[in-house]
Amino acid sequence: MRPTTGRTAALALATAATASLLGVASADATPGPPADPTATALDWGPCPGTGLDPRQECAAVKVPQDYRDPGGKRISLAVSRIPSERPRARRGTLLLIPGGPGSPGLDRPTTLGKRLPKPVRDAYDIVSFDPRGMGRSTHTGCDLDAADLSLLASRPWPAPGGDITTNIATGRRMADSCARNGGELLRTISTVNEARDIDSVRRALGERKLSAWGVSYGTYVGSVYAQLFPEHTDRWVLDSNDDPDPERVERGWLANYAVGVEDTFPDFAAWASAPDSPVRLARTPDGVRARVLDLAARLDAKPLPWPGANPPELNGNALRQSVLNALYSRDDFEGLARLIVDADAGKAPGEAPSEPPQDAMAVSLATICNDVEWPTSLPDYARDVAASRKSHPLTAGMPVNVTPCSFWHDKPRDKPVRITDQGPSNVLLVQNKRDVATPYSGALNLRRAYGDRARMVSVDAMGHGAAYVENDGSACADRKVTAFLLTGERPERDVLCRS
Repeated sequence: MRPTTGRTAALALATAATASLLGVASADATPGPPADPTATALDWGPCPGTGLDPRQECAAVKVPQDYRDPGGKRISLAVSRIPSERPRARRGTLLLIPGGPGSPGLDRPTTLGKRLPKPVRDAYDIVSFDPRGMGRSTHTGCDLDAADLSLLASRPWPAPGGDITTNIATGRRMADSCARNGGELLRTISTVNEARDIDSVRRALGERKLSAWGVSYGTYVGSVYAQLFPEHTDRWVLDSNDDPDPERVERGWLANYAVGVEDTFPDFAAWASAPDSPVRLARTPDGVRARVLDLAARLDAKPLPWPGANPPELNGNALRQSVLNALYSRDDFEGLARLIVDADAGKAPGEAPSEPPQDAMAVSLATICNDVEWPTSLPDYARDVAASRKSHPLTAGMPVNVTPCSFWHDKPRDKPVRITDQGPSNVLLVQNKRDVATPYSGALNLRRAYGDRARMVSVDAMGHGAAYVENDGSACADRKVTAFLLTGERPERDVLCRS
C-alpha cells in the first residue's frame, strides 16, 4: 500500500491504501467454489521487459473468470519465477504475494527476490504473478478521467474547512465509470478470488504446498489463502500486516491512516528537529508539527503552482498527502523537509508525483469495493470527517471520508473471510511498531485472530516493511524470517527486536 511519489508507486484507496482451515468453515467465510481443478503445467519462456534477472522466466495460467462457472470464460494470469540457484538444496516454491491492492507482481522475483539471502534463494523457486485485471494478466480498466487518477481524488481529501461535496461527486463519477467500462471481469476482482487464483497457480506449478512472503495487502491475501486452503500452506511469512476485521476490512484500512500518520509523524518530527538534521525545520518536535499544520492551512488558502502535478498545484491536501507518502520510509524524510522549506519560501515544488495506470487503479478500486459493503449515509460521512479533522488534524478527515465504494454498482459476491486460530501453526508475522499504512494496532488484531497458529516478530522501528528492507532494515527480523524459511523453526513466543 505504498503511495505514489517520484520514487514509489501509489495505488489508490487502500492502501488507503486488504472459509475454512483444514476444511472447517467459519461462520462468516464463503467457501464457495474451489480453485480451478483443470490447471495444467506451465510452459516457461522469456519474460517481457528490460532490466530483469536473466534467469527470470514467465508463463501464463488459464483460470476461470468466474469460479462459480469453471467451464465458462477463462482468463490468463501472468506468472514469473527464478528457479532455485542450487537445485540440490531446493525444498519448494516461495510465492511473493503482490501488495496494493493493484500492485503488479511479475517483476518481483527480480526486484524483491534479490533482497532474500542466498540460502533462501537456494532453497526455493521464487515465484510471483500479476493479479487478474492488470499488467500482463488479462486486464481491465475503468477509463477514469485523468483528474481521478490523482491521489488527491482517489484518496478522499475533503475541501478546506471539511466540506465533502466534491468527494461525493468524485465518488459517484468514478463508480459510474467503473460500472460502464470495467465489464464482467471487474466484478470478479476480489481478495477471495485472488486466493483462488493463487491456488490455481499452485496446481499449475505442480506443488502440493506453497511457502509465501506477503507484504502489506499481500498479508491479507495470504491470510485469506491460509484460511481457504490451509492444507496447501507450508512456511507463511506476512510482513506489515493488515487488520483482518471481517466487518470492515478495507474500510478499516483507510481509517487506519489517521492512526498510522499519528504513530509515525513523531519519527519525522524528531529527525527534522535534531541539531544535526540536514534540513532542520524547528528546534523541537512540537515545532515541526506546528510548522507543517500551519503551512497546510496557508496552502489551503493560497496554493502554489506545481507544474506536472495532478492537479498542477501544491495545495494543503497535496502537502498532507506528501507527508503521508514520506512516512512510509525514513529515506523520504529529507525530500519532505526540503519540500516544506521551499513551500514556506513560496518556491514551486520540483518533481511531481507519478500516477498509477488505469488497470492498476481499476483493480485497486474493484478489490476495495467488492470485498466488503461500504456505508452509504452521506450525513454520517460529513459528521465523521468533522470529528476526525479535530482529533487527527494531520490527515484532515480523509481516512473516514466517502469513497467510490459508497456508490459502487455491485454488491460483494463473497463475504469477507474471518481469520481464525483453527489450522496449522505455520505463520510468522513481522511488523514495525510504527507503520503509517498498516499500524501496529491493526497487526495485533491479526495476531490475536491467528492465536497459536502464528508468532509475531515486532520491530521497534518506523517504516512500511520490516524484513529484508534495503538500507535501514532490522538484522534481528531478517534472522528470524530466514531461520523460519530455511528450518521451519519459529520463536517459541512473540519477539521484540530493538533494531
